[in-house]
Amino acid sequence: MNPAHAMRGPAGFGNHHASEALPGALPQGRNSPQRPAHGLYAELLSGSAFTAPRADNRRTWLYRRLPSVATGAYEPYAQPRWTSGSAGGVAAPPDPLRWHPFALPARPTDFVDGLQTVAANGDPDQQGGMAALVYGANESMAQRALVNVDGEMLLVPQQGRLVVTTELGVLAARPGEVLLIPRGLAFKVALPDGPSRGYVCENYGAAFRLPELGPIGSNGLANARDFHAPQAAFEADAADYRIVRKVGGRLWINRQRGTPFNVVAWHGNLAPLVYDTANFMALGSISFDHPDPSIFTVLTSPSDTPGVANCDFVIFPPRWLVMEDTFRPPWYHRNVMSEFMGLIHGQYDAKPEGFKPGGASLHNAMVPHGPDAEAFERASQAELRPHKLEATLAFMFETRWRLHPTAWAMAPERRDLRYAECWAPLQDRFTP
Repeated sequence: MNPAHAMRGPAGFGNHHASEALPGALPQGRNSPQRPAHGLYAELLSGSAFTAPRADNRRTWLYRRLPSVATGAYEPYAQPRWTSGSAGGVAAPPDPLRWHPFALPARPTDFVDGLQTVAANGDPDQQGGMAALVYGANESMAQRALVNVDGEMLLVPQQGRLVVTTELGVLAARPGEVLLIPRGLAFKVALPDGPSRGYVCENYGAAFRLPELGPIGSNGLANARDFHAPQAAFEADAADYRIVRKVGGRLWINRQRGTPFNVVAWHGNLAPLVYDTANFMALGSISFDHPDPSIFTVLTSPSDTPGVANCDFVIFPPRWLVMEDTFRPPWYHRNVMSEFMGLIHGQYDAKPEGFKPGGASLHNAMVPHGPDAEAFERASQAELRPHKLEATLAFMFETRWRLHPTAWAMAPERRDLRYAECWAPLQDRFTP
Protein backbone atom coordinates (compact mmCIF):
# COMPACT_ATOMS: atom_id res chain seq x y z
CA MET A 1 0.00 0.00 0.00
CA ASN A 2 1.39 3.37 -1.00
CA PRO A 3 -0.01 5.92 1.48
CA ALA A 4 0.83 8.79 -0.88
CA HIS A 5 -1.48 7.42 -3.57
CA ALA A 6 -5.20 7.59 -2.87
CA MET A 7 -7.42 5.30 -4.90
CA ARG A 8 -11.08 5.92 -5.56
CA GLY A 9 -13.21 2.94 -6.35
CA PRO A 10 -16.89 2.42 -7.16
CA ALA A 11 -19.11 5.44 -6.46
CA GLY A 12 -22.44 5.61 -4.65
CA PHE A 13 -23.61 6.41 -1.14
CA GLY A 14 -25.00 3.33 0.62
CA ASN A 15 -24.57 1.16 -2.47
CA HIS A 16 -22.87 -2.22 -2.47
CA HIS A 17 -19.17 -2.08 -3.31
CA ALA A 18 -16.68 -4.86 -4.05
CA SER A 19 -12.92 -4.56 -4.38
CA GLU A 20 -9.89 -6.84 -4.26
CA ALA A 21 -6.18 -6.07 -4.22
CA LEU A 22 -5.31 -9.61 -5.30
CA PRO A 23 -7.21 -11.45 -8.05
CA GLY A 24 -9.42 -14.21 -6.70
CA ALA A 25 -9.40 -12.94 -3.11
CA LEU A 26 -13.16 -12.23 -3.14
CA PRO A 27 -15.37 -15.31 -2.83
CA GLN A 28 -17.90 -15.74 -5.59
CA GLY A 29 -21.41 -16.49 -4.37
CA ARG A 30 -20.46 -17.37 -0.77
CA ASN A 31 -19.79 -14.67 1.84
CA SER A 32 -17.82 -16.74 4.33
CA PRO A 33 -16.36 -19.89 2.79
CA GLN A 34 -14.77 -22.59 4.91
CA ARG A 35 -11.35 -21.83 3.46
CA PRO A 36 -11.08 -18.33 1.91
CA ALA A 37 -8.62 -17.97 -0.95
CA HIS A 38 -4.95 -17.07 -0.31
CA GLY A 39 -5.21 -18.23 3.32
CA LEU A 40 -7.25 -15.15 4.31
CA TYR A 41 -9.66 -14.83 7.24
CA ALA A 42 -13.28 -13.76 6.73
CA GLU A 43 -14.53 -11.05 9.10
CA LEU A 44 -17.84 -9.15 9.15
CA LEU A 45 -18.02 -5.46 10.07
CA SER A 46 -21.59 -4.57 11.06
CA GLY A 47 -22.60 -0.91 11.13
CA SER A 48 -26.19 -1.60 12.16
CA ALA A 49 -28.20 -4.16 14.09
CA PHE A 50 -28.53 -7.48 12.27
CA THR A 51 -32.31 -7.07 12.05
CA ALA A 52 -32.35 -3.46 10.85
CA PRO A 53 -34.56 -2.95 7.78
CA ARG A 54 -32.82 -3.87 4.57
CA ALA A 55 -32.67 -0.24 3.39
CA ASP A 56 -30.93 0.78 6.64
CA ASN A 57 -28.69 -2.25 7.11
CA ARG A 58 -24.97 -1.52 6.77
CA ARG A 59 -22.29 -4.23 6.76
CA THR A 60 -19.13 -5.23 4.91
CA TRP A 61 -17.30 -8.54 4.59
CA LEU A 62 -13.52 -8.26 4.98
CA TYR A 63 -10.99 -10.85 3.80
CA ARG A 64 -7.79 -10.20 5.70
CA ARG A 65 -4.42 -11.66 6.59
CA LEU A 66 -5.17 -11.60 10.33
CA PRO A 67 -8.54 -11.01 12.02
CA SER A 68 -9.06 -8.05 14.34
CA VAL A 69 -9.00 -10.30 17.42
CA ALA A 70 -5.21 -10.65 17.01
CA THR A 71 -4.45 -7.68 19.21
CA GLY A 72 -2.95 -6.78 22.56
CA ALA A 73 -4.50 -5.55 25.80
CA TYR A 74 -5.47 -1.89 26.13
CA GLU A 75 -4.45 0.68 28.70
CA PRO A 76 -5.75 4.24 29.21
CA TYR A 77 -4.52 6.89 26.79
CA ALA A 78 -4.36 10.53 27.85
CA GLN A 79 -5.85 12.96 25.33
CA PRO A 80 -7.88 15.29 27.56
CA ARG A 81 -8.97 17.71 24.82
CA TRP A 82 -11.09 15.10 23.01
CA THR A 83 -14.15 14.92 25.25
CA SER A 84 -17.54 13.42 24.45
CA GLY A 85 -21.20 14.26 24.93
CA SER A 86 -22.82 16.94 27.04
CA ALA A 87 -20.95 15.68 30.13
CA GLY A 88 -17.70 17.12 28.73
CA GLY A 89 -19.09 20.65 28.52
CA VAL A 90 -19.14 23.60 30.90
CA ALA A 91 -21.78 26.17 31.78
CA ALA A 92 -22.02 28.69 28.96
CA PRO A 93 -24.27 31.73 28.61
CA PRO A 94 -27.01 31.76 25.95
CA ASP A 95 -24.96 34.15 23.86
CA PRO A 96 -23.84 33.90 20.23
CA LEU A 97 -20.31 32.49 20.35
CA ARG A 98 -17.52 32.85 17.82
CA TRP A 99 -13.93 31.64 17.68
CA HIS A 100 -10.87 33.03 15.98
CA PRO A 101 -9.13 30.67 13.51
CA PHE A 102 -7.80 27.84 15.63
CA ALA A 103 -4.02 27.81 16.01
CA LEU A 104 -1.81 25.11 14.54
CA PRO A 105 0.32 23.15 17.02
CA ALA A 106 3.86 24.28 17.83
CA ARG A 107 5.07 20.80 18.83
CA PRO A 108 4.97 17.59 16.75
CA THR A 109 1.30 16.56 16.80
CA ASP A 110 -0.54 13.96 14.75
CA PHE A 111 -4.26 13.83 13.94
CA VAL A 112 -5.26 11.94 17.11
CA ASP A 113 -3.44 14.25 19.50
CA GLY A 114 -4.55 17.29 17.48
CA LEU A 115 -8.28 16.65 17.96
CA GLN A 116 -10.02 19.11 20.27
CA THR A 117 -13.71 19.16 21.13
CA VAL A 118 -15.31 22.58 20.74
CA ALA A 119 -18.88 21.61 21.71
CA ALA A 120 -20.92 18.43 22.07
CA ASN A 121 -24.28 17.06 23.13
CA GLY A 122 -25.87 13.70 23.79
CA ASP A 123 -24.06 10.58 24.97
CA PRO A 124 -22.10 8.10 22.82
CA ASP A 125 -23.18 5.22 25.05
CA GLN A 126 -26.81 6.11 24.35
CA GLN A 127 -26.04 6.41 20.61
CA GLY A 128 -27.46 9.91 20.37
CA GLY A 129 -26.00 13.35 19.77
CA MET A 130 -22.79 14.62 18.22
CA ALA A 131 -19.60 16.53 18.85
CA ALA A 132 -18.09 19.38 16.84
CA LEU A 133 -14.30 19.15 16.90
CA VAL A 134 -11.36 20.87 15.27
CA TYR A 135 -8.01 19.30 14.46
CA GLY A 136 -4.59 20.85 14.06
CA ALA A 137 -1.72 18.56 13.12
CA ASN A 138 1.80 18.81 11.71
CA GLU A 139 2.90 15.16 11.80
CA SER A 140 1.62 12.13 9.91
CA MET A 141 0.51 9.01 11.74
CA ALA A 142 3.03 6.25 11.04
CA GLN A 143 2.70 2.97 12.97
CA ARG A 144 -0.41 4.20 14.73
CA ALA A 145 -4.12 3.89 13.93
CA LEU A 146 -7.40 5.17 15.38
CA VAL A 147 -10.61 3.18 15.92
CA ASN A 148 -13.63 5.22 17.04
CA VAL A 149 -16.32 2.97 18.48
CA ASP A 150 -18.37 5.94 19.73
CA GLY A 151 -19.38 7.27 16.34
CA GLU A 152 -18.64 7.85 12.69
CA MET A 153 -16.37 10.77 11.85
CA LEU A 154 -16.97 13.33 9.11
CA LEU A 155 -13.63 15.01 8.32
CA VAL A 156 -13.82 18.53 6.82
CA PRO A 157 -10.30 19.76 5.86
CA GLN A 158 -9.76 23.53 5.90
CA GLN A 159 -5.98 23.74 5.36
CA GLY A 160 -3.88 20.98 3.79
CA ARG A 161 -4.81 17.65 2.23
CA LEU A 162 -5.47 14.50 4.22
CA VAL A 163 -4.42 11.09 2.93
CA VAL A 164 -6.39 8.60 5.00
CA THR A 165 -5.41 4.93 5.08
CA THR A 166 -8.32 2.73 6.16
CA GLU A 167 -8.84 -1.00 6.45
CA LEU A 168 -10.63 -0.89 3.09
CA GLY A 169 -8.05 1.19 1.22
CA VAL A 170 -6.75 4.74 0.86
CA LEU A 171 -8.65 7.98 0.24
CA ALA A 172 -7.48 11.59 -0.01
CA ALA A 173 -9.43 14.75 0.77
CA ARG A 174 -8.42 18.33 0.12
CA PRO A 175 -10.16 21.49 1.39
CA GLY A 176 -13.53 21.54 -0.33
CA GLU A 177 -13.89 17.76 -0.01
CA VAL A 178 -15.19 15.79 2.99
CA LEU A 179 -14.36 12.26 4.13
CA LEU A 180 -16.70 9.99 6.10
CA ILE A 181 -15.18 7.25 8.29
CA PRO A 182 -17.65 4.60 9.55
CA ARG A 183 -17.88 3.77 13.24
CA GLY A 184 -15.39 1.09 14.32
CA LEU A 185 -13.13 1.20 11.23
CA ALA A 186 -9.38 1.58 11.79
CA PHE A 187 -7.67 4.47 9.98
CA LYS A 188 -4.62 6.70 10.04
CA VAL A 189 -3.99 10.17 8.63
CA ALA A 190 -1.01 11.42 6.63
CA LEU A 191 -0.33 15.11 5.90
CA PRO A 192 1.29 15.48 2.44
CA ASP A 193 1.09 19.30 2.60
CA GLY A 194 2.55 19.69 6.08
CA PRO A 195 0.68 21.50 8.88
CA SER A 196 -3.05 20.96 8.45
CA ARG A 197 -6.24 22.14 10.08
CA GLY A 198 -9.92 21.32 9.79
CA TYR A 199 -13.16 20.31 11.45
CA VAL A 200 -14.74 17.01 12.46
CA CYS A 201 -18.31 15.99 13.18
CA GLU A 202 -18.31 12.99 15.51
CA ASN A 203 -21.77 11.52 15.03
CA TYR A 204 -22.94 9.27 17.89
CA GLY A 205 -26.41 8.73 16.41
CA ALA A 206 -27.88 7.12 13.31
CA ALA A 207 -25.43 6.87 10.44
CA PHE A 208 -25.29 9.74 7.99
CA ARG A 209 -27.31 9.26 4.82
CA LEU A 210 -28.55 11.35 1.92
CA PRO A 211 -31.62 13.42 2.77
CA GLU A 212 -34.97 12.66 1.17
CA LEU A 213 -35.78 14.99 -1.71
CA GLY A 214 -39.57 15.16 -1.41
CA PRO A 215 -41.09 17.61 -3.91
CA ILE A 216 -37.61 18.44 -5.25
CA GLY A 217 -37.87 15.19 -7.18
CA SER A 218 -35.23 12.69 -8.17
CA ASN A 219 -32.35 15.10 -8.83
CA GLY A 220 -30.60 17.72 -6.75
CA LEU A 221 -28.40 18.35 -3.71
CA ALA A 222 -25.73 15.61 -3.32
CA ASN A 223 -25.81 12.75 -5.81
CA ALA A 224 -24.99 9.23 -4.65
CA ARG A 225 -22.66 8.65 -7.60
CA ASP A 226 -20.33 11.43 -6.41
CA PHE A 227 -19.39 9.60 -3.18
CA HIS A 228 -16.31 7.47 -3.80
CA ALA A 229 -15.16 4.41 -1.86
CA PRO A 230 -11.52 3.22 -1.82
CA GLN A 231 -10.07 0.38 -3.79
CA ALA A 232 -8.80 -2.51 -1.69
CA ALA A 233 -5.15 -2.19 -0.65
CA PHE A 234 -3.03 -3.67 2.12
CA GLU A 235 0.28 -2.94 3.80
CA ALA A 236 3.00 -5.50 3.29
CA ASP A 237 4.96 -4.20 6.28
CA ALA A 238 4.40 -6.46 9.29
CA ALA A 239 5.78 -3.98 11.85
CA ASP A 240 3.83 -3.62 15.09
CA TYR A 241 1.16 -0.93 15.41
CA ARG A 242 -0.18 1.12 18.29
CA ILE A 243 -3.99 1.26 18.17
CA VAL A 244 -5.85 4.13 19.83
CA ARG A 245 -9.44 3.10 20.53
CA LYS A 246 -12.24 5.43 21.67
CA VAL A 247 -15.04 3.78 23.63
CA GLY A 248 -17.63 5.45 25.86
CA GLY A 249 -15.87 8.80 25.70
CA ARG A 250 -12.54 7.38 26.86
CA LEU A 251 -9.38 6.66 24.89
CA TRP A 252 -7.32 3.49 25.17
CA ILE A 253 -4.12 2.32 23.49
CA ASN A 254 -2.47 -1.03 22.86
CA ARG A 255 0.27 -2.61 20.82
CA GLN A 256 -0.64 -5.25 18.26
CA ARG A 257 1.51 -7.42 16.06
CA GLY A 258 1.34 -6.41 12.45
CA THR A 259 -0.73 -3.81 10.69
CA PRO A 260 -4.50 -3.40 10.98
CA PHE A 261 -4.44 -2.45 7.28
CA ASN A 262 -4.26 -6.05 6.10
CA VAL A 263 -7.57 -6.39 4.23
CA VAL A 264 -6.89 -7.92 0.80
CA ALA A 265 -10.51 -7.83 -0.42
CA TRP A 266 -13.89 -6.61 0.74
CA HIS A 267 -17.50 -6.19 -0.31
CA GLY A 268 -20.50 -4.52 1.29
CA ASN A 269 -22.27 -1.20 1.74
CA LEU A 270 -20.37 0.09 4.80
CA ALA A 271 -17.25 1.89 3.59
CA PRO A 272 -15.33 5.13 3.98
CA LEU A 273 -16.38 7.69 1.39
CA VAL A 274 -15.00 10.94 0.00
CA TYR A 275 -17.19 13.66 -1.52
CA ASP A 276 -16.25 16.80 -3.42
CA THR A 277 -18.65 19.60 -2.43
CA ALA A 278 -18.08 21.17 -5.88
CA ASN A 279 -20.43 18.45 -7.15
CA PHE A 280 -23.29 19.64 -4.92
CA MET A 281 -26.31 20.67 -7.02
CA ALA A 282 -27.44 23.83 -5.24
CA LEU A 283 -31.10 24.74 -5.42
CA GLY A 284 -32.81 27.98 -4.50
CA SER A 285 -35.51 30.48 -5.33
CA ILE A 286 -35.73 31.93 -8.85
CA SER A 287 -38.56 34.31 -8.00
CA PHE A 288 -38.58 35.81 -4.51
CA ASP A 289 -37.96 35.03 -0.84
CA HIS A 290 -35.11 33.15 0.84
CA PRO A 291 -35.28 29.32 1.15
CA ASP A 292 -34.51 27.64 4.45
CA PRO A 293 -30.87 26.50 4.82
CA SER A 294 -32.10 22.89 4.82
CA ILE A 295 -32.05 23.21 1.02
CA PHE A 296 -28.24 22.89 1.33
CA THR A 297 -28.21 19.62 3.32
CA VAL A 298 -25.53 17.20 2.10
CA LEU A 299 -25.97 14.45 4.72
CA THR A 300 -28.41 13.84 7.54
CA SER A 301 -28.40 11.68 10.67
CA PRO A 302 -32.10 11.21 11.54
CA SER A 303 -33.48 11.03 15.06
CA ASP A 304 -36.54 9.21 16.40
CA THR A 305 -38.67 12.25 15.48
CA PRO A 306 -39.39 12.49 11.74
CA GLY A 307 -38.03 15.67 10.22
CA VAL A 308 -35.91 16.54 13.27
CA ALA A 309 -32.27 15.58 12.74
CA ASN A 310 -29.82 14.22 15.24
CA CYS A 311 -27.35 16.06 13.00
CA ASP A 312 -27.38 17.61 9.55
CA PHE A 313 -24.28 18.47 7.52
CA VAL A 314 -25.09 21.58 5.49
CA ILE A 315 -22.88 23.58 3.11
CA PHE A 316 -23.12 27.10 1.71
CA PRO A 317 -21.33 26.76 -1.65
CA PRO A 318 -20.89 29.13 -4.61
CA ARG A 319 -24.29 29.78 -6.21
CA TRP A 320 -26.40 32.28 -8.12
CA LEU A 321 -28.74 34.67 -6.29
CA VAL A 322 -31.53 35.97 -8.51
CA MET A 323 -34.48 36.60 -6.17
CA GLU A 324 -36.46 39.81 -6.66
CA ASP A 325 -37.72 42.11 -3.88
CA THR A 326 -35.86 39.94 -1.36
CA PHE A 327 -33.33 40.38 1.42
CA ARG A 328 -30.83 37.89 0.04
CA PRO A 329 -28.52 37.05 2.99
CA PRO A 330 -29.88 34.87 5.80
CA TRP A 331 -32.53 36.71 7.76
CA TYR A 332 -32.44 37.38 11.50
CA HIS A 333 -33.76 34.30 13.22
CA ARG A 334 -34.03 32.15 16.31
CA ASN A 335 -34.02 28.44 15.65
CA VAL A 336 -35.10 25.42 17.69
CA MET A 337 -32.03 23.64 16.26
CA SER A 338 -28.46 24.42 17.37
CA GLU A 339 -25.98 25.55 14.71
CA PHE A 340 -22.20 25.12 14.67
CA MET A 341 -20.61 26.81 11.65
CA GLY A 342 -17.14 26.80 10.11
CA LEU A 343 -15.60 28.56 7.11
CA ILE A 344 -13.34 26.68 4.69
CA HIS A 345 -12.37 29.59 2.47
CA GLY A 346 -13.57 32.95 1.23
CA GLN A 347 -16.13 35.17 2.91
CA TYR A 348 -19.50 34.20 4.34
CA ASP A 349 -22.12 36.53 2.88
CA ALA A 350 -23.82 37.28 6.20
CA LYS A 351 -20.61 37.97 8.15
CA PRO A 352 -18.06 39.95 6.10
CA GLU A 353 -16.95 41.66 9.31
CA GLY A 354 -15.18 38.94 11.27
CA PHE A 355 -15.96 35.31 10.40
CA LYS A 356 -12.59 33.96 9.24
CA PRO A 357 -11.52 30.70 7.52
CA GLY A 358 -10.44 28.22 10.16
CA GLY A 359 -12.67 29.79 12.81
CA ALA A 360 -16.14 28.80 13.99
CA SER A 361 -19.36 30.05 15.50
CA LEU A 362 -22.06 28.52 17.68
CA HIS A 363 -25.67 29.64 17.94
CA ASN A 364 -27.51 27.34 20.29
CA ALA A 365 -31.25 26.79 20.31
CA MET A 366 -33.22 30.07 20.28
CA VAL A 367 -30.09 32.26 20.40
CA PRO A 368 -30.85 35.20 18.07
CA HIS A 369 -28.43 35.67 15.19
CA GLY A 370 -28.22 36.82 11.60
CA PRO A 371 -26.32 39.19 9.31
CA ASP A 372 -24.01 41.75 10.86
CA ALA A 373 -24.78 45.45 10.47
CA GLU A 374 -22.54 45.82 7.43
CA ALA A 375 -24.16 42.91 5.59
CA PHE A 376 -27.65 44.15 6.52
CA GLU A 377 -27.02 47.65 5.22
CA ARG A 378 -25.42 46.42 2.01
CA ALA A 379 -28.18 43.91 1.25
CA SER A 380 -30.94 46.38 2.10
CA GLN A 381 -29.63 48.90 -0.43
CA ALA A 382 -28.38 46.53 -3.12
CA GLU A 383 -29.70 46.66 -6.67
CA LEU A 384 -31.15 43.19 -7.09
CA ARG A 385 -29.50 42.03 -10.26
CA PRO A 386 -28.48 38.38 -10.76
CA HIS A 387 -25.37 37.87 -8.67
CA LYS A 388 -23.13 34.86 -8.19
CA LEU A 389 -21.52 34.14 -4.85
CA GLU A 390 -18.06 32.83 -5.73
CA ALA A 391 -14.86 31.76 -3.97
CA THR A 392 -16.67 30.86 -0.76
CA LEU A 393 -17.47 27.70 1.17
CA ALA A 394 -18.99 27.60 4.64
CA PHE A 395 -20.65 24.66 6.40
CA MET A 396 -22.91 23.94 9.35
CA PHE A 397 -23.38 21.04 11.75
CA GLU A 398 -27.03 21.47 12.81
CA THR A 399 -28.43 19.39 15.67
CA ARG A 400 -31.70 19.11 17.59
CA TRP A 401 -29.98 19.30 20.99
CA ARG A 402 -28.13 22.15 22.66
CA LEU A 403 -24.38 22.00 22.18
CA HIS A 404 -22.25 22.29 25.32
CA PRO A 405 -18.93 24.10 24.75
CA THR A 406 -15.84 22.69 26.43
CA ALA A 407 -13.62 24.55 28.89
CA TRP A 408 -10.88 24.54 26.23
CA ALA A 409 -13.19 26.23 23.73
CA MET A 410 -14.44 28.81 26.23
CA ALA A 411 -10.94 30.08 27.03
CA PRO A 412 -10.95 33.86 26.33
CA GLU A 413 -7.85 33.73 24.14
CA ARG A 414 -9.63 31.47 21.62
CA ARG A 415 -12.96 33.29 21.48
CA ASP A 416 -13.91 36.42 19.63
CA LEU A 417 -15.15 38.26 22.71
CA ARG A 418 -16.35 41.19 20.62
CA TYR A 419 -18.57 39.09 18.36
CA ALA A 420 -21.84 40.67 19.54
CA GLU A 421 -20.53 44.13 18.59
CA CYS A 422 -21.15 43.29 14.92
CA TRP A 423 -24.84 44.02 15.59
CA ALA A 424 -24.28 47.15 17.72
CA PRO A 425 -24.69 49.63 14.80
CA LEU A 426 -28.23 48.39 14.10
CA GLN A 427 -30.71 51.19 14.89
CA ASP A 428 -34.42 51.42 15.59
CA ARG A 429 -35.63 52.69 12.21
CA PHE A 430 -39.34 52.49 12.92
CA THR A 431 -41.37 55.16 11.09
CA PRO A 432 -45.04 55.21 12.19
